[in-house]
Amino acid sequence: MKSALAIAFVMLLAPILRAEEPAVGIKKTKNTIEFSVGKDKVTTYHFGESVAKPYFYPLYAPGNVPVTRAWPMEKGAPKETVDHIHQKSVWFCHGDIIPEGIELKAKIKGVKGVDFWSENVGHGKIVCTEVGEPKMTNKGASISTRNEWRTAEGVRILDEVRTIHFQVIGDSRLLTLDIELTASVCPLTFGDTKEGSMGVRVNDEIITKNGGHFYNANGKVDEKEIWGHPSDWCDYVGSVGGKLVGISVFDDPSNKPRANWHARGYGLMAANPFGRDHSFPSQKGNTDLFKMAKGEKVKLRYGILAHAGDTKAAKVAEAYEVFKKRVD
Repeated sequence: MKSALAIAFVMLLAPILRAEEPAVGIKKTKNTIEFSVGKDKVTTYHFGESVAKPYFYPLYAPGNVPVTRAWPMEKGAPKETVDHIHQKSVWFCHGDIIPEGIELKAKIKGVKGVDFWSENVGHGKIVCTEVGEPKMTNKGASISTRNEWRTAEGVRILDEVRTIHFQVIGDSRLLTLDIELTASVCPLTFGDTKEGSMGVRVNDEIITKNGGHFYNANGKVDEKEIWGHPSDWCDYVGSVGGKLVGISVFDDPSNKPRANWHARGYGLMAANPFGRDHSFPSQKGNTDLFKMAKGEKVKLRYGILAHAGDTKAAKVAEAYEVFKKRVD
């Protein structure tokens, strides 16, 4: 009798135990890292030699709905736009990093240092030099990479450790980027430009001219109210193939400096911690550029949430609170 009861108890407990097991997966290949939930692909991180900077593409909300732009990686998506070739789905960089004591032979007009944002002739390149092994926990999964930020001539000016955490919050999928920058070569100055830094280019079907809208944590809506101002997060929402979905960018409160939002109705949404007086209205009078002494380390942390439904239904504000609780 006791044996039968024990078996029955284990059978009742099994679904609970299975529910606590990691639902996410990470697969590393030569040039990519693939992230999945169960049998569903969520995103692929591209870091091969041919890319100007690592990026995530595609990125799917629940229901296999793409929430970032396909072009230029793929062509022919509904309502396709073909501007800003450098805005590839999801990425991190900055548009003007000035290395002290290093001669720059190739430069881009209007940029004092190295441009890692655009892909115009003379741009810098973020090169992935090492990819660690995936780590699984009961809260998700993570993988660490190492990058070298190089000039157009291939000279290293900045080192980065980028750890990508992946977890599920309700039905939403959260990617968290823990970024550690080290000025290991020389002192660095981050130039005053709007072109940065933790960016996404949303699916063309949800840009504002196609009926989409974006919202921030302060209750503001769309470009006129959001562009150039600080907020904990921004969330772009619209209909893709008849399904309401969204994508959020989270700015961790521990980041120093905090981000202003380079967010546009044409589909760009980027958290920029380095823009100053020249770039953003909220920074009027602030000309104190962000600098790193040689050997100095700076840590930044951002989240990317892909969700179904609108901002309220997806509980984006609640997801941000979960994001703030670090996952090891």
